[in-house]
Amino acid sequence: MPDIKPIDEGLERAYFRLYREFFDMAEKKRRWSIREDIPWDKVNRDVVPAIADVVESFCAVELFLPDYIAKALPRFRAKRGKAWFHANWGYEESKHSLALQDWLLHSGARTEEQLADLERSVFQHEWNLPHDSALGLIMYGMVQELATWLNYRNLRHHVDEHGDLALSTVLRYIYVDERAHHDFYRRISLLYLERDRAEGVEELRRVIGGFAMPALYLLADGRQRAAAIKQLHIFDEDIFYRDVVRPILAELGISWAEFRQRDPARKSSPVGEGR
Repeated sequence: MPDIKPIDEGLERAYFRLYREFFDMAEKKRRWSIREDIPWDKVNRDVVPAIADVVESFCAVELFLPDYIAKALPRFRAKRGKAWFHANWGYEESKHSLALQDWLLHSGARTEEQLADLERSVFQHEWNLPHDSALGLIMYGMVQELATWLNYRNLRHHVDEHGDLALSTVLRYIYVDERAHHDFYRRISLLYLERDRAEGVEELRRVIGGFAMPALYLLADGRQRAAAIKQLHIFDEDIFYRDVVRPILAELGISWAEFRQRDPARKSSPVGEGR
């Protein structure tokens, strides 16, 4: 396992403080029930097949949750702020997976057998951490969660055009969660930038330069799934740079000139893929 640069006690205390704020806000405003808060009687059983295919792709990505948890948690088990946030994040992502799966079944877009086949195909592959440093993982989380928010939000636009209040509600709950995850990682990234701005900008450059949406590349038909997402204009390279990269730089107070000005004295490690 790669070495992790130790963080100072002040940063660790700040991390846990931000996690408590995140958790308290989630308990107060964001908790929702799959069974009670989704209008399942409003599901559209004549949904456009392309929409069902994208929902299935998102569901497949969420099924890698055991890897997302197991690979990351041991790296910071003694750091309560990181560990507790990751556990809470895992709970929320598990709910997203269940809600998407339930919609596929309620809508008749997929059968129990088809979803079982999907699960088996997912577990034939193993996801690994996309970066080799603690800061790289944090900044990857910040970028990935905003990109995921966009995926769900843009898919919801298509759903609302065709009419499916159940799926629209599921997607709204999910993307609110994803935006909250992004905001937490953004606040943590700012803490790191305050301590070493040059290192922070370099890590962000690495993350953005090699970014890929989570785990689709692990699926046997990953290329076709990614193409379907692009075809619906849910997510592509232009959307990534316009609606992910530029807003993140603005949120962090990093100009485009600073972001593009690489320091040749600093070495960067190879960039991984996926969530």
